[in-house]
Amino acid sequence: MTETDSPTFGADSTALDVVEGVDLSGRRALVTGASSGIGVEAARALAAAGAQVTLAVRDTAAGERTAAELRASTGNDDVRVVHLDLADLATVRELASAWSGPLDLLINNAGIMHTPELRTPDGWEMQFAVNHLGHFALANALLPALTEAGDARIVVVSSSGHASSGIRFDDPFFVRDAYDRGLAYGQSKTANVLFALEATRRWADRGVTAAALMPGGIWTKLQRHWDPEVLADMKRRFPTKTPEQGAATSVFVATRATLGPGTPAYYEDCHPADVVDEIVDGVHGVVPHALDEAAAHRLWELSESLLADEASRPAEAELPT
Repeated sequence: MTETDSPTFGADSTALDVVEGVDLSGRRALVTGASSGIGVEAARALAAAGAQVTLAVRDTAAGERTAAELRASTGNDDVRVVHLDLADLATVRELASAWSGPLDLLINNAGIMHTPELRTPDGWEMQFAVNHLGHFALANALLPALTEAGDARIVVVSSSGHASSGIRFDDPFFVRDAYDRGLAYGQSKTANVLFALEATRRWADRGVTAAALMPGGIWTKLQRHWDPEVLADMKRRFPTKTPEQGAATSVFVATRATLGPGTPAYYEDCHPADVVDEIVDGVHGVVPHALDEAAAHRLWELSESLLADEASRPAEAELPT
């Protein structure tokens, strides 16, 4: 089902609303970060529609508890758990090497936000590493499975925070400049959109398309690094969604949106976002630097180079906690 023949959905729609009447029997989905927040609700909706759903999580004990609850609430017993730490690319490779058969839906949902300055053993700034590079590596490693599906979709959870920064090609890891957690987050969310844009350009002829999205203002563990006063002020000033509503656009892009070359690369409230010079109300719209095709191509090449360098290095110390 596509946008042209689907019901109308909006900011108040839930993920379960979106999948009403959708049959995903025989389809396979993998959702990263699906042990809390909107990842759980996206997984719930996909399972309720009949998909086999794999929860890719750092904490597998939490993942197993979530899987048990999803099986009980949806009546779908085909909900699985695998380990994935997007800051540790060895786990990305392990997941991909263990995957067998096609993958119809890859939901790149996991993310971190406004963290203190943290780095991977490779020296990569943590927000860019987790939010973009880990998912970039995962999608590329799973490309054979996505291609095998024949009509696969990659759904990338971005944010209106993308407006705060384009890609800092001259200093993406804040080696030269002082670390700024807001700019680091914004860069990583711009990277999410650019990845979706370039993935569709490169992979559409293999039957793999992608789009990014803004889930809305949902208050979850994602904001745990925020100043409490700032968080309280944001909750007063901006529209708020429940996790069930926040997952709706992820599920809409996964099941109903029209994807492919030349189609919108960024969605909000279950419809394509307007291109704006400045984000409206802190929530709505996508700014031009997130849709720059030259930047998307350049980011892809940078990401490939970084992953190639990482793969050639010996294993190092444990990641920071």
